[in-house]
Amino acid sequence: MQASRLLLLVSVVGATSEPSGSAEELCDPSDVEHRYLSVGEALHYVPLSQRSTEESQKQNLTWTRRTRDKEEDVPTEENQSLYSRGNAFFLFSAEPNDSGSYTATGYSPSGEQFVYCVEIEVLKVNDETLLYGKIENSDQNKRIECPEPISFTCKQLRGDFSWRNGSKSITDQHGSELWITAAGKAAEGVYTCVCSWTHGGVEYKSLGSMRLQLGEGTQHRDPEIISPTNKQQFAEKGVGIKLNCSIACGSNVDENDCRANWHRDGVLLSQVPGYIQTIETVPEERARNTIFTAVLTIDKVSAEDFNVVFVCKGAGRFQSTNATLTLKRRESVIPLVVGGVCALFLCVFAAALVKWFAIDIVLFFRPCFQFSRCNKDGRMFDAYVVYQTQSEDKVAEVALTQFIAQILPSVLEEKCGYRLFIHGRDDTPGEDRLELVEGRMKQSRRLMVILPPGSGPESESAVSLQPPVIGGYDWQVGLHHALLQREMSVILVQLGDVGPRGYSHLPAGLQHLILKSAPVRWREEAPGAASGSSRFWKRVRYLMPATPAKRCPPSAVI
Repeated sequence: MQASRLLLLVSVVGATSEPSGSAEELCDPSDVEHRYLSVGEALHYVPLSQRSTEESQKQNLTWTRRTRDKEEDVPTEENQSLYSRGNAFFLFSAEPNDSGSYTATGYSPSGEQFVYCVEIEVLKVNDETLLYGKIENSDQNKRIECPEPISFTCKQLRGDFSWRNGSKSITDQHGSELWITAAGKAAEGVYTCVCSWTHGGVEYKSLGSMRLQLGEGTQHRDPEIISPTNKQQFAEKGVGIKLNCSIACGSNVDENDCRANWHRDGVLLSQVPGYIQTIETVPEERARNTIFTAVLTIDKVSAEDFNVVFVCKGAGRFQSTNATLTLKRRESVIPLVVGGVCALFLCVFAAALVKWFAIDIVLFFRPCFQFSRCNKDGRMFDAYVVYQTQSEDKVAEVALTQFIAQILPSVLEEKCGYRLFIHGRDDTPGEDRLELVEGRMKQSRRLMVILPPGSGPESESAVSLQPPVIGGYDWQVGLHHALLQREMSVILVQLGDVGPRGYSHLPAGLQHLILKSAPVRWREEAPGAASGSSRFWKRVRYLMPATPAKRCPPSAVI
């Protein structure tokens, strides 16, 4: 039985009294039939119980219409827009004011009275209310039947069937059934059965619409294992783990046609103590697959679990497949962490050693690369020594003279093999002083500046380094070569402590060099100060040329 346009509950109510009141008063609400029409549609209505037998179709019924404004008998003259004939009444070209309650009374051959009630509503706008229901199934070929009231009207009045999809006519379908082969998503929509019938030489149309909504069809495919994808999975002994066995067998597949299970040694693990297996079903929207997953929960992984093979078995409707999985013991990260920490500690320790013993390392390997490191600049001296030649502080002057005349040559020249040019010691008699300083400065690789001790204000004021003092010109030429021409590297040596004012009394150029490179401090009272292996002399040797000038091949020195 077709679904009604919104509600199709029709029955016959027998009564022995005269009809009075509305349809709801004469009939039980559940026995009232409801019909919905669009504006301009024609209606041929026969109560449902009157459509079954020929005898009932010959009965004459008296119809009454009750609208908002009035109650009136339905006329029997055919030239009216509404009239009754026999057990039916006709409504041509329905309008909204035709909406109301329609009641029919009739008598059986035994004289028993019957009452039929129908509520009719004429809608100005076509909406879902006019539909006789939906068609939802997963069949590939769709059959749409014309709604029963429209089909009955067409057969009674010998009308012609036609079909519409929305507002578009379907030209090749003219029966009470509409077939749509290989229906796809595009076939969805509202299909209307149109019955065209003629009365009094005028053609009228009765409509019955239904919505086609495609269901999801079932498609079986060979089972495919989605997981596990790897042959091994890491696990830790004594720790719980979950293993997924996921099978895809098609779309909209019943669980009886796609089964996933875990086995071990041919035994279903859901039956083994200590293992729990649950089944989950997940529809995969993108691929339109139904995936069945057997989740195996192991509370605590035992040593035995690492020695067995777990089998994921998937069974489809016609075929089956399987995949194996073994558990592999996860290596502890503690050795890696310990190794990493040790490596980091060694790197830090090595860096500290290199930083602390960098000078010792360089000095240790210098003899291996002496000739390869010879400077081919033709310079004869490794360093030009500049110092303060006069001072009012006699103690500082004695210390300076002792360092310049005895300590410095005894270590750098005698023990290390360097060649120094010391002002006052290596002067050539009769040679012009200015030319001597200029020439020897150009033949030296380093400029060694000896800064005297600064014990107090008196000594600081004496170290003025004015040009008239012997040695003042050495400062100027040396700073010129170091700062402007950049021909020489400077080695700063501080004898003893620096005075309270620091180096503020020195020339600006020398102060600049001190800021770039802190002076190497000489402390005579330090243990092993005169030894060439002391920390002070290692730093000085480190700043000196790698290979003494006199050790280079003759071709390297002009």
